[in-house]
Amino acid sequence: MKNETIDRYNKIAKECFWEYHFSAEEIGQLFKSSDKREKQFLFEKILLNSCELFQDMALFDKQDLEVMLEAYVVPRFNKEYIYRRKNSVEYYFLDKPLMIDELKWTA
Repeated sequence: MKNETIDRYNKIAKECFWEYHFSAEEIGQLFKSSDKREKQFLFEKILLNSCELFQDMALFDKQDLEVMLEAYVVPRFNKEYIYRRKNSVEYYFLDKPLMIDELKWTA
């Protein structure tokens, strides 16, 4: 792994998995995992906790990201915050409509 990739994985481990003890290598394995539940777990932790959301989401394969976004159900707890983050990722990576009024351009 390149140093910048290791640094990114370490940052994800620190920001998104603060309650666990994941190494950079383990985070990398989650990104490459063929287990959909493991990858969904990683996706959700990044969606909810990443300080650099778009950079971290860009580490996923676009097709995997689309499947995980479609499967993700926004919980009632912290609904508005999580909905905004999810919709931002959908807009940025999948060209879906931006539903956050204060972020839309006005003419």
